[in-house]
Amino acid sequence: MTPEEQITKMTAAIKQAVKVMGDRFGSTETDVAKAIEELKASMQADGTKTAPVS
Repeated sequence: MTPEEQITKMTAAIKQAVKVMGDRFGSTETDVAKAIEELKASMQADGTKTAPVS
């Protein structure tokens, strides 16, 4: 993944995380956990997934 692709992926993940976490009444715990996982994955240079949040 190029640095530009990683920045694009991180930006999208951050925007999604902010949206989900800012929607206190419309987001479920699953939505928040998924947004966090996507954010974690976007910060990893090789794009591997992290262990799920319990």
